[in-house]
Amino acid sequence: MTAQTPPTPPFRDPRLPFAKRIDDLLARLTPAEKVSFLHQYTPAVDRLGIAAFRTGQEALHGVAWMGPATVFPQAVGLGTTWNTDLVRRIGEAVGREARAMRAHDDRVGLNVWSPTVNLLRHPLWGRNEEGYSEDPRLTSAIATAYTRGLRGDHPVYWRTAPVLKHWLAHNNERDRDTSSSTVRPRVLHEYDLRAFKETVEAGAVAGVMPAYNLVNGRPNHVSPYLREQLRTWTDQELLVCSDAGAPSNLVDSEHYFDTHEEATAAALRAGVDSFTDHGTDSSHIVARVQGALDQGLLTEADLDTAVRRQLAVRLRLGEFDPGEDPYRDDAAFDTPAHRALAREAAEQAIVLLRNDGLLPLAPDTRVAVVGLLADECKLDWYSGTLIHRSTPLEGLYERFGADRVTFAEGVDRVRLRTAAGTFLHVPAAPDAPEETRGADGALDPALLAGRTDLPPLTTDATGTELALIGWGDGVWTLRAPDGRYLSVADDGLVRASADQPGGWVVQETFRLEPHAGGHLLRHLGTGRPVSVAAEGVRVADERPEVFEIVVVERGEDAVARAAGAADVVVVVAGNDPHIGGRETEDRSTLRLPEHQRRLLRAARAANPRTVLALVSAYPYTVETPAPPAVLWTAHGGQAAGTALARVLAGDVSPAGRLPQTWYGSDADLPDLLDYDVIGGRQTYLYFEGSPLFPFGHGLSYTTFGYADLSARVDDGSVRVSFTVTNAGDVTADEVAQLYTRAVAGSVPRPRRELLAHRRITLAPGARTALAFDVPLSAFAFWDVARGDWRLEPGPYELLVGASSEDIRLRTTVPLEGTPAAPRPVLRRGLDAADFDEQSGAAIVDRSRTAGDAVTPASGRSAELVFRACDFEDGATEVGAALAGEGTLELALDGGPVLASLTLRPDEPRGPYDYTTVRAGIVAEGVRDVRLRLRGPLRLAHVGFSG
Repeated sequence: MTAQTPPTPPFRDPRLPFAKRIDDLLARLTPAEKVSFLHQYTPAVDRLGIAAFRTGQEALHGVAWMGPATVFPQAVGLGTTWNTDLVRRIGEAVGREARAMRAHDDRVGLNVWSPTVNLLRHPLWGRNEEGYSEDPRLTSAIATAYTRGLRGDHPVYWRTAPVLKHWLAHNNERDRDTSSSTVRPRVLHEYDLRAFKETVEAGAVAGVMPAYNLVNGRPNHVSPYLREQLRTWTDQELLVCSDAGAPSNLVDSEHYFDTHEEATAAALRAGVDSFTDHGTDSSHIVARVQGALDQGLLTEADLDTAVRRQLAVRLRLGEFDPGEDPYRDDAAFDTPAHRALAREAAEQAIVLLRNDGLLPLAPDTRVAVVGLLADECKLDWYSGTLIHRSTPLEGLYERFGADRVTFAEGVDRVRLRTAAGTFLHVPAAPDAPEETRGADGALDPALLAGRTDLPPLTTDATGTELALIGWGDGVWTLRAPDGRYLSVADDGLVRASADQPGGWVVQETFRLEPHAGGHLLRHLGTGRPVSVAAEGVRVADERPEVFEIVVVERGEDAVARAAGAADVVVVVAGNDPHIGGRETEDRSTLRLPEHQRRLLRAARAANPRTVLALVSAYPYTVETPAPPAVLWTAHGGQAAGTALARVLAGDVSPAGRLPQTWYGSDADLPDLLDYDVIGGRQTYLYFEGSPLFPFGHGLSYTTFGYADLSARVDDGSVRVSFTVTNAGDVTADEVAQLYTRAVAGSVPRPRRELLAHRRITLAPGARTALAFDVPLSAFAFWDVARGDWRLEPGPYELLVGASSEDIRLRTTVPLEGTPAAPRPVLRRGLDAADFDEQSGAAIVDRSRTAGDAVTPASGRSAELVFRACDFEDGATEVGAALAGEGTLELALDGGPVLASLTLRPDEPRGPYDYTTVRAGIVAEGVRDVRLRLRGPLRLAHVGFSG
């Protein structure tokens, strides 16, 4: 008798629609298996032949955390290119490398947590390097390009499944898991949601990751906007993956829920489908979900909803259809094409901020390259491991010849003397096999990172000369002569054991604190001072050592010598992405660290022909008078040095453009926690001061002419066309930018707002025509009186040019729209958060699941203004939904208090226990309503009746 082949289960039949396949597989899973699927590390289901699955693979600018991979410029550097085609190709390369790496290492995931679309609202945000731009449209354009590359172009199967980070209004690292971003409706819709919305609508996004913070008093992991906004933008099943540890934060740090079962259930019902918590240990989440089921807080249908979304992603990735998956054998990794793409990206990311004719450099120029980053190729927290590297020094050697390039790092070289008169001594590294040594025979310091078997520092009569490197805010690193950084291991001993500062908690940073005529050397990772003990130098609270800093050579002296002997000096300054501005740590100032300012001043004093090359993850101020030439690039990945040298030499004309405003001083900045870009006049959209360098700014080695602007309104869009001509004598890229301004807006509107852009390449004398079709919806704003978008009729200025401030052409078009109408307060009342203006107010959660309320930010007083409220034939009563305790005062226009509504609960009540308090009034016609809150009062809604 012939054995029969078991029938193929429907979930493995590629001929069936995904929905039917998912239905079939869900029906086969047990409730316990469904629960297990909700953790980041989903176990295998052997009885069904289903493999284990992991959500989350970092791939911000290359595959990260999984070893060697092609490293492209940081995300902010990709934003600087303003080049969607380039970024799409980079996304494709990253996706191909993820596939290739997974073929050899099943730890590499295909659900990639990237890109970050949080807007770069504030340049002191520590994670500035992870975003693309302060502008939502530019951010969305770059993010859409990257996700399309990651996703691939097959109509059914995806190369990787991108997840956007971090939902929502997340721009601070300080207290990031407990701080709340007050985001009023106009800012929510016109700014923070827009970058997510337009990227999701483009169709190459698999899901989103909520941020750690709260928005309007409610944690993002229980955000109603996941349901009310995100899932309405597409018919596709979107997977929402929690940020690491955030589910536990709902109870442990935020105290938003009393129990983890309640918190987990609330997050799942709000739309979180995969819980990233407790690392690889899923037992905590499994227990919490099962507990929520047992308590009736969840149903199996709730589990099915979340598991369905995960299975939809796995089907798109071809997991159940290996024979159909077009990307299964994609093995492109570190190819010549990827290496060329990394260099192209690094070149396109360079922004020429200022040039008084010093650049480009002639081929026979004698160059001094100096500064703390001159011979560095820095990585950040989300980088892969470099296969290739190129520092500015190496790039200049390659381009101009080693005989024409001199180098001075500019570090202070010191010895640290103890109170006993001895000096800190770094023992030599132990012998190592030949395969761990470089071509020069020196020990490869990268192989020493994290080791604890190296001998700790000691003291002796002569000590070791250390490089003392300042990174600002009093933070220093110390480096031994062979390149090893002083670091502290878990045992508390100080060793020279790191090739670079790094890690989640950086163990290589110290602070020098004046003490008793000398300095304490305090280790920042542990908070403890350095002490000399019998077993070696360690960190300990007992008997801290007081050191005398003996300066062997000042860094500026070495810089001055090198600069004075050269035709041109290139000062390479900026940041280390692991220090003083990174995930978990915001910056405190726009200023360059004092150590680097000293080096810049020394270089300029010795040689006025100075180029400042800033290599950083965020904007800086530049001392005045500025050097003759200033360039900026984000950390440019593996080809950074080569790219910089080619731009300096004129092999490439720079064409990067600033994706965010560079402010002149810290005084121009709002508070980091002020998320109201409209009221706070933030970003190029609203900033009324004079920026150091404006949004969209970037110079070239040629000049471009703009002409022939025309605009017409046609069939639901505005068609804008113009020509651009290369009027110079070198081939170069130009980034043509189209902005708009509402000439007579009835509410505060942006000073100018980016509508479209295009990066083009033109040969000398070449001319090209550009045309943009801009939908009329792009000119609309969120009308809080209507609770919807509204295109306001009237004139709109169209501005074309090379930056937001370098406008070459302009015209005005009249647009038809919907006129403003008074608020129908007798029918709809006033939701507190829909104010037109406010003073001292914070928006908070009306309940744990939905809605907003308003309260005084200080707990004392706040004022809200609602313009043009129509009381029709008259109102005789006002009722306000209030919680807490205090008084609400109502006035019309600029008049006296018309009614006072006081809430004094007889017994303590919760913040969500609202009481409607009423009072008589006399109001008619169209009036402005002013509400003043006094005391710790929550106002949700005000209603009127006649």
